Amino acid sequence: MIKKYGLFIDGKETKSDGTLTVYDKFDGQPIAEVSVAGEKEIERALTAAKKAEKTMAALPAHTRSRIIRDAAGIISSKSEQLTKIIIREAGKPYKFARAEVERCIENIEYASEEANRIHGETIPLDASKAGEGRMGYYDRFPIGIVLAISPFNFPLNLAAHKIAPAIAAGCPVILKPASVTPTIGIELVKAFIEAGVPDGGIQCLVGPGSTVGNRLIKDPRTAKISFTGSRAVGEHITSQAGIKKITLELGSNSGAVIDNHIKNLDFAIKRCVMGAFYYQGQVCISVQRIFVHSDIYNDFLAGFMATTKQWKLGNPLERETDIGPMISLEEAKRVENWIKEARDQGADCILGGKREGSMCHPTVLTNVNEKMKVMKDELFGPVVAIHKIDSFEQGVTLCDKSQYGLQAGLFTADINKAMKAVKELNVGGVIINDIPTFRVDHMPYGGNKGSGLGREGARFAVEEMTTLRMVVINLS
Repeated sequence: MIKKYGLFIDGKETKSDGTLTVYDKFDGQPIAEVSVAGEKEIERALTAAKKAEKTMAALPAHTRSRIIRDAAGIISSKSEQLTKIIIREAGKPYKFARAEVERCIENIEYASEEANRIHGETIPLDASKAGEGRMGYYDRFPIGIVLAISPFNFPLNLAAHKIAPAIAAGCPVILKPASVTPTIGIELVKAFIEAGVPDGGIQCLVGPGSTVGNRLIKDPRTAKISFTGSRAVGEHITSQAGIKKITLELGSNSGAVIDNHIKNLDFAIKRCVMGAFYYQGQVCISVQRIFVHSDIYNDFLAGFMATTKQWKLGNPLERETDIGPMISLEEAKRVENWIKEARDQGADCILGGKREGSMCHPTVLTNVNEKMKVMKDELFGPVVAIHKIDSFEQGVTLCDKSQYGLQAGLFTADINKAMKAVKELNVGGVIINDIPTFRVDHMPYGGNKGSGLGREGARFAVEEMTTLRMVVINLS
């Protein structure tokens, strides 16, 4: 049965003239019909959000905290239902979809706590001669309307990363979810409305970035944009948005460096397999490049292939499935073409390389070089390139040779090597003795180079939704 969803504007579900169909990414069957926002709906949403600014800003901290906490409770009560929505519309295997729901609940609870901790501080003005006889302090105030643009790969948790901090800060927020995975974002917005967000305080508009997204990013009433997605779209947003606060979390081709002296080779192998193929590699901090010391290269490669062969492809609704379909047939074909291009340029495909419809088999490439797309661009698929290195230091240098810089992973028993690499790697996060795919939701990372400004932890995210106001008092 196809479920029908409207838009959410000014606290109410609203139908529009246009619709889009959402498909099950495994069997291709239609699962939902969603209203698409037109100019009339966009204007209504912006008007309602603007009207709600004072109401949202006036909410006491304990009320904002309670609303967010209640939303987490509502999501928790529907966790199995939401898990199945993610599985079907995103193609994410059950075990990973369930984990996303659990992360979302935890993430929202972090924001609930931070709602009670928004504060400024005093400034010693007499550090300057001109400041003698004066005292100063700053406080934080809601920035205004927040536009939250979320991607398909973590359609629930990354939307929560934006919505919950906005509510915590006292800002109205408009969610524009990815068009291929809109219904889980709608369910999240419904949970916040049910929890008591005032009318206009949270809204959801579905539609293409070229129309709905462009209209929202350009509108001067939008005070803050939080976007997760591709570098190309991030560059477009910064060129069109005008003067407003923007946070971008863009792409990467994260690397892991494996030293010849590590505590547990089996652990490193299993973690790298997870990082490479988790959710079909459709993760911004997926392990795409692995640099392995020549002393242990053969053992690592043999273990990596044996572990990968244990991963099961299939229907993501089945709990034993490890790898499901790509988000679309077009994306699966793109990954297949990148593999073919690498092989044509001299790479060896020692495992996988096959595509069955929108299913891509986990693929291992060797004999790669930095000019290949699979090494220099964001692959976003279940493919990993493994490169032999002569030293840990060489691996760090090659890992850093990228236009991106979200996170990097280092496996070494030598803490001195690790800490030296922390200073040399131009990335937003360095994970020592684990994969770059590791993160918890209250942990910030900066993001460097083509990866944008990174993702905020809970406290930083809330602060990004505020603006500072300085107060100076002349005591003389």
